[in-house]
Amino acid sequence: MLLERDLIQSTGFRNVREGDRVTGFQFCVRMPSYRGMAASLIDGIAVRVGDLVDVGPEVPRWTFGGRTYTLAELWDVDGVRWPLEEAAVVTVPFDGGLPQGTHEVSIELRLRMSYIPEEHQPSTYRVSRHITLTPEGDGGAFQYGVSLYSYMTDYGTVLDLDTALAHVADVGATGVEILGEGHIERYPEPTTEWIDRWFALLDQYGLEPTNYGSWIDTRLHSSGPNARRLTAEEGAGMLQRDLRLAKRLGFRFVRPKIGVVSSDLVPDPIWTESVERSLDLAAELDVVICPEIHSPTPIKHPVVDDYIDLIERTGTKHFGLLLDTGIFQDRPIPLRPGELPGQRPAFLDGIGVDPADIADIAKYVVFIQAKFHDIDEHQEDQQIPWEPVLRALTDAGYTGYLSSEYEGEREPWRAIEQVRRQHSLIRRIAAGL
Repeated sequence: MLLERDLIQSTGFRNVREGDRVTGFQFCVRMPSYRGMAASLIDGIAVRVGDLVDVGPEVPRWTFGGRTYTLAELWDVDGVRWPLEEAAVVTVPFDGGLPQGTHEVSIELRLRMSYIPEEHQPSTYRVSRHITLTPEGDGGAFQYGVSLYSYMTDYGTVLDLDTALAHVADVGATGVEILGEGHIERYPEPTTEWIDRWFALLDQYGLEPTNYGSWIDTRLHSSGPNARRLTAEEGAGMLQRDLRLAKRLGFRFVRPKIGVVSSDLVPDPIWTESVERSLDLAAELDVVICPEIHSPTPIKHPVVDDYIDLIERTGTKHFGLLLDTGIFQDRPIPLRPGELPGQRPAFLDGIGVDPADIADIAKYVVFIQAKFHDIDEHQEDQQIPWEPVLRALTDAGYTGYLSSEYEGEREPWRAIEQVRRQHSLIRRIAAGL
């Protein structure tokens, strides 16, 4: 599995139990050197967590290869190594464990390098990082998932499929959402080997496929002397291709992102016929087609009315609404360095849809992308008002997936910790409703 650049890893930060008792907490640390080394060269790790925990280097225990050692035991072992490609698991005894949330974890890691003069030893690494404990508890009535879109720009550069799914599972999520042409190798015709690996990883991490992101590229032939509009038949072909692939990979929902003809995201007129041509196949595959309600389109809008009209007119059970929580954004996303007011779409300041509007469409909503942009170390979301949103969903009887969709700054590895913060935040709120 690929590791984060920080010495202290986000994944693996959790309380530990012995029977019914919480006896401490653990986190993962990657090797800070340029090579692996014998574990007997470890000289300890002092750990401080805010004002809650402050222990000396001899206290934490170390786990390598599934076996746990005290520091004194490590000094006497032979053949136990700390590989460069694997994080060590550090366990700190602490009766009752840490409270849920984001914590500042500080370490002083000491290693003894045989090729450095002894008077300069141990080599010491002092770092601090805010990381979020793996959420515990049921999180209310909802199911929890993650869209791999959350890791955009990380995926394929510093994350691979295995690592991304490991991060999803480590926040306690049970569902995973993908983009067909973003995460499927050799899309739209993945190899049998890739598909076998996909299902093996799902089984390994205890995950189920939820929503599959698809596109109807209505501007497919919009340039050059032979430019033309996409036909409804061609649009249906794109959708049906992805319906079949989604079913093959175990997905229950397919979100077609349909080409638009206006700034408020009115879809190309071919959408209706393209979808209706595909309803029989969706029923045969038992997959639900669900276009998204996405900012700047509010709930009370002709686009949404047209989607509902199709459901009512056809009586289909295989077309529904996907709600993107970005429509509830009520505070602006900060300007980026060098960006001036007016240079970007106004909806990035938030369209502030009233969560009470959910009640009007709740019976048609089949999936929710829990869009967010930034949650700080105090677990305060800077744009999305989660308490009224989750209360409105609960009051409406929604019990399906909240699938994290991080869309904030794209510094490498930032999304991993942001998703952890969101799961901690929304589970805590939902459990208290």
